Amino acid sequence: MAHRQFLTSIRLIGMTHLLPLPGSPAYGGSRDHIYDRALADARILQQAGFDAILVENFGDAPYVKYDAGKQVVAEMTAIITALRDEISLPIGVQMLRNDAEGALAVAGATGARFIRINVHSGAMVTDQGVI
Repeated sequence: MAHRQFLTSIRLIGMTHLLPLPGSPAYGGSRDHIYDRALADARILQQAGFDAILVENFGDAPYVKYDAGKQVVAEMTAIITALRDEISLPIGVQMLRNDAEGALAVAGATGARFIRINVHSGAMVTDQGVI
């Protein structure tokens, strides 16, 4: 029943787009800067009255189809763990492009409450090809 109550209490989910992570072509060289920006975004969403946040590795373009990489799993785990200690909102995970297993791993390690998958069923033509 608690699971159903959680789902029905969520009405507005805010996105926290991470800056490029280590290993990404556009990585800026500072993990602290990535975390500080993510925390600032999460606090703004919490103060604005959002019901949850979704953390996404948006800065990691170009994306790979299914496996974002172990470094992305590690970085997102560290960031979400730190965010969890600073905000009270439920946190979700999305790993671009379509890394459901990576998102589940991060959620399991951090206690994140949900994941988002771009293409869960069917097919979609994307800039990475057909998913």
